Amino acid sequence: MDLSYTPEEEEFRAHLREWLGKVLPSLPPKPSPDDWPGRRAYDLGWQRMLYDAGYADVHWEGTPSVRLIFLEETERAGAPYVGANFVGLLHAGPTIAAEGTPEQRARWLPPVLRGEEVWCQGFSEPGAGSDLAALRTRARRDGDDYVVSGSKIWTSHAEVADWCELLVRTDPDAPRHRGISWLALPMDAPGVTVRPLRTLAGSAEFAEVFLDDVRVPVANRVGDENDGWRVTMVTLSFERGTAFVGEVVACRRVLGELAVTARRNGRWDDPALRRRLGRLNAEFRALWRLTQWNVSEAEASGGVPGVGGSVFKLRYSHARQELYDAAAEVLGADSLDLERPWVLDRLSSLSYTIAAGTSQIQRNIVGERILGLPKGR
Repeated sequence: MDLSYTPEEEEFRAHLREWLGKVLPSLPPKPSPDDWPGRRAYDLGWQRMLYDAGYADVHWEGTPSVRLIFLEETERAGAPYVGANFVGLLHAGPTIAAEGTPEQRARWLPPVLRGEEVWCQGFSEPGAGSDLAALRTRARRDGDDYVVSGSKIWTSHAEVADWCELLVRTDPDAPRHRGISWLALPMDAPGVTVRPLRTLAGSAEFAEVFLDDVRVPVANRVGDENDGWRVTMVTLSFERGTAFVGEVVACRRVLGELAVTARRNGRWDDPALRRRLGRLNAEFRALWRLTQWNVSEAEASGGVPGVGGSVFKLRYSHARQELYDAAAEVLGADSLDLERPWVLDRLSSLSYTIAAGTSQIQRNIVGERILGLPKGR
């Protein structure tokens, strides 16, 4: 397995790094975390800058190695995160690029790339979160439309989204995994109600979405009817495979900052803390190598990340929590001050062993699909 970059890829890195150095100082201040319309406008503005510079389609048209370089360099430079564009750029967009028809790709991909439309993710339900195949939102075929009824929860960026990647049950009599379809839902359709949810960290990037006889054109279905579970696995492979790459780089940066802070406030004198930070350094270095391995595997298999993403997601979720627990140890009493760096990150890290598939789900995937263990009853 070759984990090195080609000369062409290193040239791409150099040009990207030079461009970031020129444009980042000219960006306006970031809006308040609670100002989601403002954050949408800011994130779409950044996406438009990427589009104008020729970097917008990296996530879809670039090789997995190029995507890795892009995420690594933008995070290291402190560039804006994808933010409200997260689902469109890293989930729905790559899925449509891989599974959509030419007409669907022409309709939905350019507006995301140009910073014109935002997507949200409508997968989880109140009674079917990690057990995604137990979803109950129904889609009844009526001519050229599906009539959709049900509800979703933890829908990312729903209150500012134009479209939703929506999982629905199109055949209630089929086995759980075989009666599901993947639809593109227009969020302004009659019958769609959005109620924001406030998290432990005080933000409201999630929402409940209620669907009351919402009509969705059959043409908005990606993949065949009742083949949505397979399409969903493509979506989740991107979510677990490359979507967290920038965050690994960020965690390595935070780890270095923790060491500096510990030296300043005297906590570096604690040998147990030094060992903890050293182990975390090794952990994130290993996760970065695992990311490179997953990317190399994806390049060899057509560009879609494989089940190795579940290995990464499982370990990264716990390593991130351990990192911010270590941050609390470094901060001491200041770890209760929400205005201090890393405190809100520690609260948000608690969700990582649940988001994008719980750690229990990831262990099942690793056991069954990688180790070949029998399915549990």
